[in-house]
Amino acid sequence: LLLHRYALSNISNQHSSILHQMKISMAPLNVGIVGATGAVGKEIIGCLENCRSFPIDSLRLFGSKRSAGRKIDTSKFGNITIELFSEDSARECDVVFLAVDGDFSRAHAENIC
Repeated sequence: LLLHRYALSNISNQHSSILHQMKISMAPLNVGIVGATGAVGKEIIGCLENCRSFPIDSLRLFGSKRSAGRKIDTSKFGNITIELFSEDSARECDVVFLAVDGDFSRAHAENIC
């Protein structure tokens, strides 16, 4: 469950209690980002580094043949090697962010689930 910060700030007290219970029971997730070297992918990495309420066990970064093998240094998750994207690898993640164009997303999103 991903909620925008603005939406979180406008939740009533009753709903806030429910959300708090969800956070407590949420196990750390294995997260993947497809398109991690692009502008949107980098922004997602930054958001995940600054988010304390979204528990992450591991972060995997996926890219094209051109990007695979490169390393990205993150403050929270350490030095991460970009993996060549495959649907099978992405399926190993609990949550996958698709920071790629719409055609690519449409072609792969259903097969990742």
